[in-house]
Amino acid sequence: MKTLCMDTSHRHLVLVLLENNEIKAKYACEAWKKQSETIFVELLKLMEDLQWSPNDLDEMVITKGPGSYTGIRIAMSIAKVLCTRKPIELYTISTLQLYAGVNNVHVILDARSNRVYYGCYENGICMNECIKTIDEIKEINDSNIIGDIDLIGQEKVNIDFANNFVKLRSQYHKIDHVHTLIPEYLKDESAYLVK
Repeated sequence: MKTLCMDTSHRHLVLVLLENNEIKAKYACEAWKKQSETIFVELLKLMEDLQWSPNDLDEMVITKGPGSYTGIRIAMSIAKVLCTRKPIELYTISTLQLYAGVNNVHVILDARSNRVYYGCYENGICMNECIKTIDEIKEINDSNIIGDIDLIGQEKVNIDFANNFVKLRSQYHKIDHVHTLIPEYLKDESAYLVK
């Protein structure tokens, strides 16, 4: 079983190639607003190193948001094209959940305008996902906050996205019809169009 995992929804470009749920190749780099420029170069490089082609893929897992309006759509567009060409199982997972992995954590990602996308997780299970203000986040009496924690004056910690894709397999959501795949924004779409 060969799997392509992708996240283009926020600051990072994350690509992971799995075989039978074992990491065979991975790429994760901060690429804010440059995912579309580098995704094909990096994906082709990973696949060539393993001597894989897109036709070898059995399944795909992508993040469905929340995140950048355009960023979310990059991985979704690639998934739609590949899954339309050949029957490939398609799954999604929340961007916030990918950051959390299977940990007991609060995840925050910058949503601009003094707000964040917020997720609370226990052992990788979502307890709550919503929009909060940065002031509301500062009131959380818990040191287990990850993501864009520079927004609250803390030093960022690295996230092991590849391992989180593997560990969260039981949390994937199957998409039965690729054309029904839609982003999850947590806020009105028009808010993304304001700079």
